[in-house]
Amino acid sequence: MKKIIFISFLIYASFCFSQGDISINNSYPTNYFSNPMDIPLVLSGTFGELRSNHFHSGIDIKTKQREGIEVFSSAEGYISRIKVSLWGFGKAIYITHPNGYTTVYAHLQKFSDRIENYIKKEQYKIENFEVEVYPSKDELPVSKKELIAYSGRTGGFMGPHLHFEIRDSKTERTINPFFFGISISDSKKPTLNTVIGYSLDSVSQINQINEPTQLTLVKDANGNLIANKIYAYGKIGFGINAYDQLDDATNKNGIYSLELFVNGQKVHEFKADEFAFYESNLINILIDYKRYQLLNQRIQKCFNQHKNNLSLTKNSLNNGIVTIEDGLNYTIEIVAKDFKGNEQKITIPITGKKENIIAKKQETATPYKIKSEEFNEFTNEFAKVAFPKNTFFNDFYLNFEVKNNIVKVHTPIVPLANNYTLTFDVSKYSEAEKNQLYIASISEKGRKSYETTIKKSNTFYTSIKKLGEFTLLTDYEKPIISLYNFKNDQWLSNHNNIKVKILDRETGVKSFRCEIDGKWILMEYDVTTGLLTYDFKDITYTEAKHNLKIVVIDNVGNLSTLEATFYRKK
Repeated sequence: MKKIIFISFLIYASFCFSQGDISINNSYPTNYFSNPMDIPLVLSGTFGELRSNHFHSGIDIKTKQREGIEVFSSAEGYISRIKVSLWGFGKAIYITHPNGYTTVYAHLQKFSDRIENYIKKEQYKIENFEVEVYPSKDELPVSKKELIAYSGRTGGFMGPHLHFEIRDSKTERTINPFFFGISISDSKKPTLNTVIGYSLDSVSQINQINEPTQLTLVKDANGNLIANKIYAYGKIGFGINAYDQLDDATNKNGIYSLELFVNGQKVHEFKADEFAFYESNLINILIDYKRYQLLNQRIQKCFNQHKNNLSLTKNSLNNGIVTIEDGLNYTIEIVAKDFKGNEQKITIPITGKKENIIAKKQETATPYKIKSEEFNEFTNEFAKVAFPKNTFFNDFYLNFEVKNNIVKVHTPIVPLANNYTLTFDVSKYSEAEKNQLYIASISEKGRKSYETTIKKSNTFYTSIKKLGEFTLLTDYEKPIISLYNFKNDQWLSNHNNIKVKILDRETGVKSFRCEIDGKWILMEYDVTTGLLTYDFKDITYTEAKHNLKIVVIDNVGNLSTLEATFYRKK
């Protein structure tokens, strides 16, 4: 009898797992971590969302469009890492927990007093705003629901929110926080906007077309989508544009899973459960990168055309590629789900029919053939490009030309896996000109942006991960520094802080140094406003008169200095 019950359980568990029931086979602790904020949990971003050049590694919690909301430790443990940076996560705390997981809290406005005092000591020690420290297990222990910080928007141009992650402490793989019992109200099924069919070799076709083909969709009585019948032949694949909305927000979030079935058999599955950070660059082959660059629309592929070890698509049969034979009928089903199991389905009827191809992909041959599995180096007039092995995911002909001192390195419609080197010959410039010279990229709208420029005697180069147009420019303009919330020679006894605005219009601010009475002070830099802020609580002053000095350097070395006097007692 026990044997029968056990077998029945295995059959049931297998059925639930195949249906995507998350409650089965879930080894994660669901009652261990609490919500990191004491406000209604409303999200602006979900785990595994397709972002620019990466998968979203956590959840983004809305903070009522304001900063300064209390952030608490989700469980007991110790602070194992604190990082303060101008970009990325901005101010971030990492807490290691005894159960083998690490939680991450990012884009913080400021830390709690105990942590703030700890990190400021390090900042004053190294005399730098940006800092990264790894406290020992005994230095900064925390209890569950202990106040650790206040929410903010640090790390770049973004609105206020808290980015929250749960990682495996040993592997550093980041895991969907929903597995741990963090729950969101979601009764809405995902929305599917666009379906694209792809012919995956030179003889394949969809409706006699060998190029990506958008399918026509209609809704059935149940709200599911049905495509008009297509006639196809050979190796084909499909991709969709989809999003999910939660009950309490209008944000268009990512879907949790995407499955593709051929005549009832699953041949592809994407599931936003966990991933390693080194997999992030694979997002650009998971999506139709060319369409994204040209139309700003993300089409998520239901197949793996290139070498792809992305763990989020680990259950694909034949890489999700469908082989259509002449004279046979097929039914394709694409199912998008959110974490709550709400789903939207697309049905695509197909009849295999080999016909003459009336529209075919065209590739223009150039002297610069990229062989993706080899090192490639090309020189053209005063510029050179060097692509290490596996910079690209596939072979193609590179468009590499120089016109009017602008170097074109293809069009930015091909994804890159790694950086390559672009080198300029600057031997015709004088030493004085070289000092002000830098490499700039040019956007499609003509905007010129500084690219990190390494200078040798007669060559300048940059290591970069984007294609497009580049040129050499000069920057003679010094950074601008101006007093913001006080005037020179002003009494500031009633001020809590001083603010100074810095700006560099050409190559951007590279570094700054701030001093009062000849001693370095910590001024926090807000990259969105350009404001430097000094908190008077950091130092107690005995004298009334003080000298403020700020030095700002841009990315070619132009330097500006501001000196001002203020008066303050205490």
